[in-house]
Amino acid sequence: MPLTRTPATVKIEKLVYGGDGLSRLDGQVVLTPFVLPGETVAVETAKAKTGLLRGSSPNILEPSEHRVVPRCEYFGVCGGCQYQHADYAYQLTQKVAILRETLQRLGGIVYDADIPVESGEPWKYRNRVQLHFAERKAGFHRQGSHALVAVDHCEIAEPLLVDAIARIQQAVKKPEWPGFLRSLELFTNGTDLQLNVLDSTKPVAARFFEWLKTILPGLAPGAIDYQAAGFRFRISGGSFFQVNRFLVDALAAEATGDTEGSHAVDLYAGVGLFSLPLAQRFAKVDAVERGLSATRDLAFNAGQSAGRVGVFRSSAESYIARLQQPPDLLLVDPPRAGLGKETTDALLALRPKRLTIVSCDPATLARDARALLAQYSIRRLALVDLFPQTFHFETVMHLDAS
Repeated sequence: MPLTRTPATVKIEKLVYGGDGLSRLDGQVVLTPFVLPGETVAVETAKAKTGLLRGSSPNILEPSEHRVVPRCEYFGVCGGCQYQHADYAYQLTQKVAILRETLQRLGGIVYDADIPVESGEPWKYRNRVQLHFAERKAGFHRQGSHALVAVDHCEIAEPLLVDAIARIQQAVKKPEWPGFLRSLELFTNGTDLQLNVLDSTKPVAARFFEWLKTILPGLAPGAIDYQAAGFRFRISGGSFFQVNRFLVDALAAEATGDTEGSHAVDLYAGVGLFSLPLAQRFAKVDAVERGLSATRDLAFNAGQSAGRVGVFRSSAESYIARLQQPPDLLLVDPPRAGLGKETTDALLALRPKRLTIVSCDPATLARDARALLAQYSIRRLALVDLFPQTFHFETVMHLDAS
C-alpha cells in the first residue's frame, strides 16, 4: 500500500518494545520511530497489516520536554540506536514502563512492586561491535534493512573500538583488503582487540590478519582476558560475553544475588560470568553450556573456583533431565528466543526452590514466566540497562517456589 499523500496528525500515547511510539488513527494502531510519548506528530503512513499502520518521516509539531538533540549524526539512519532523541533519565523510566506493559500484555503478569534499575555511563559503553562491508566501505546496517550505512565512528562504542572503526574505514579502500569479506566482529577488553570474521564468501588468508596487525594496534592473535566480577575470564572468538563494559559487574551481582547453599546450577553459562561468583557461596556449581568455544573457555575459567565449578557441555533440557535432585538455586541466561516450552516444562518438573531468569527480551520473558508462575512467585524484578540509547535492556527475575 502506498504512503498517504497527506501526512496524518497523531498524538503519541506510549513507547513500545522495539523503539516505536504508539498512536491511533481512524481505529488503527500507528507505530512510528523516533517519537516520544505526549508528542503531536505529523506522519506519513503505510499499511503493515490489518489494523496496523507504519508511520514514517515524523514531523514533530509539539515536542516532548524530554526530547534532546541526538549526539550522533548517523542517528535515524543507522539501525544501532533508537532513543538518542530522549534524555537518558527518561529512557530509563520508559524502559521500566515497557517492561511492566509487556509482562502484563503478553504474560498476564501484573507486577506492581518497585523495579530497581541498574544504569551506568550511557555513552562509549559497548565493548563489541559488528562491521559490515560493501563497495569498499565499512559500516552498520541501515535502520530497518541490511543496506550499509558507512561510518567512521560510533558514539556508544568504547574508545578503542571507535579508533578501530576509523582505521578499518580507511583500510577497506586499500588493495590488501579482501573484497569478499562481508562482515566481522570487534571485541575489546580496553587494551587488546579481538577480531572475528562473521561472513565471507571465501576463506580469509592468514596474511590478511598479519597485515591488519599493522593497521590495528593491540590486535590479539586469539583469546583475550577480561576482568569482571572479581575474576579474569578468558574469552575466545565465538564465545559470548556481555557488551556493556560499565555494567558487567552490576549484572553479575544482581543475577547471582545473595543466596547461599550446597548446590547451584548455571544454565547457558557462557564463559562463566555467573558461575564463578556463585562458587563463592555454593559448595558446588554446575555450569552448563552448549557452545564448543564457550565451553572450552568456561573450563579454563573454572580453574579459579578451587574445584567448585563443574563444567557440562550439554543443552539445558538434556542436563535438567539428568538431575536427580533440585538444586538450591537454578540460574538461567537463555538467548533472545527465551527458554521455550520444553525447558519451562522441565524446570516445573524439577522445581528448584529458587529460580533466577536473566532475560534480554521482555516478550519471551513474559511467555516463559507466565508458565513458571503456576508454581512460583516473583521475589524481585530488576532492570539492568546494558544498552543505553537503544530499546534493548536486560531483566533479572528472581522466583521462589510457591
